[in-house]
Amino acid sequence: MRKISFIQQLGTQLALIVIGFFVILPIWGMARLAFDGTLRGRPTEFRILPKVWSFDPFLQVLDKPYQSVNFETLLKNSLLISFSAALIAIVLGMSLAYAFARFRFPARQTGLFALLLTAVLPPVAFLTPLYIILGLMQIRTTLLALVLVYAAFAMPFCIWNMRAAFQAIPKEVEEAAFLDGAGDVTSFIFITLPLALPSVAVAGLIAFLMAYSEFTLGWLFVDKADNVTLAMSIYAIVQTQYSGGAQPWSYLGSLAIIMSIPVVVIFLIFQRTLLERMMFGSIDD
Repeated sequence: MRKISFIQQLGTQLALIVIGFFVILPIWGMARLAFDGTLRGRPTEFRILPKVWSFDPFLQVLDKPYQSVNFETLLKNSLLISFSAALIAIVLGMSLAYAFARFRFPARQTGLFALLLTAVLPPVAFLTPLYIILGLMQIRTTLLALVLVYAAFAMPFCIWNMRAAFQAIPKEVEEAAFLDGAGDVTSFIFITLPLALPSVAVAGLIAFLMAYSEFTLGWLFVDKADNVTLAMSIYAIVQTQYSGGAQPWSYLGSLAIIMSIPVVVIFLIFQRTLLERMMFGSIDD
């Protein structure tokens, strides 16, 4: 292990402190906004701690955060759409990723480039065709439309991420399973997939976050308050506040903190799973 000098160590620690400060400051600012019971209008001064600590904004947000829609409906919509979109992106993307990693077929490179192109293009470029296609299918204003749209936008990233994981697995492992009598599907499910599970979990987590935090596309397809998600309700609160609405700014901070709790819990669960898989995923009992 290479030793570093005191000056290098001091510079590294200072750099980490500065990076940590920029990471923690927005989170602390949102928390201060949420717990300040005296904050009604836009914040006009910098304060480290709330002037008056209060949990009333959290109670109000948990009651009716968006118009007449209760919090349970918003949370149910967000989780249902996010989990469904992530599941579709993983299941469909897994087969494509394995095909691109293991097989050689015509227009393979062209297909990979097309996937990469769709991943870098802005979502607004697909709004008009999506609006027309989903309208013809008569599902444009349903939650199913949001699930399909979010899954489609997350799939290119999932395919590229899982393709790299499948490519990193030696072919000899699968060939040994073939010699033992395993078929293609059996070898994939019991040999290849467990070894690539950390990358699959990361792809699923990213797909979930993409759907959970997206709100711009949602407003194009949703026309009923009962189909609004948490991210869309936060955007609605911001728009209302900037247009002179009566809702306090503390509602925005409270809803943002509450919305982040499922993400933190899911990340902690995936973090333990990823560590266990990376350390023991290739060891059989």
